[in-house]
Amino acid sequence: MNDDVRNIVLGVIAAGLSGSLGWLTRTYFWRRRLRRVQGFFGLPADSECVLVVNREFGGDGVHRNDVFALLELSALIKDCGAHAQIVTHDAARQGFGERTEFCLGGPMSNRRTAAHLRSLLPGVTVNLDAERGPDFASFVIGGENYRLEKGESEYVLLARVVMDEHSRPVFLFCGQRAITNQAASRYLARHHRKLARAYGRNSFCLLLKVVHSQAYGPDVVELVADVTDAAGRSAPAPAQN
Repeated sequence: MNDDVRNIVLGVIAAGLSGSLGWLTRTYFWRRRLRRVQGFFGLPADSECVLVVNREFGGDGVHRNDVFALLELSALIKDCGAHAQIVTHDAARQGFGERTEFCLGGPMSNRRTAAHLRSLLPGVTVNLDAERGPDFASFVIGGENYRLEKGESEYVLLARVVMDEHSRPVFLFCGQRAITNQAASRYLARHHRKLARAYGRNSFCLLLKVVHSQAYGPDVVELVADVTDAAGRSAPAPAQN
């Protein structure tokens, strides 16, 4: 074997080793990122989760924006290699913690959301007694009132709640309108890695504002505040005269 052939053979071997090393490195980091995502969502490969879907407020069907939200969440679940069961809010008869749960819609259209707010986020009050007045569907959190201004300024809670380190999380998308539920699911899809770095596997509750949905749809979303502490505390009882 002359020097030229030897150099060619050594070059081929070096290229093969470099390519294999690069592939192994990329695979290692891809798997590590996947495990982080799976841990954040509580969705190891081949695990089961449940999507609790609401009903359109005042109707019997599912609002089209909520269908789009389900599609956003289904893509996340598929990326984790998990499987989802879809149940309606009035057919969900189980506790929480055994399977990851994605619960979609506010308490006016999803009774399971109403139960989660009472038991998991007692510091959140949704005003449903204003008879369609200016405060109808407003959020009261930590003494602050967040009023719905349809098409202009609309709010949604995006929460991840876990009871202990062995429990699977509940993800709550509690919006004032269906389009805000979609906005929150899209926000989670876009920012889940950032949220995982910030909160790890702990609980959080974020208040988001959807801006000018009549022009921008669910795409323009602002983070108003991290209301985890306020949402987790029971609201003070009204003063007695």
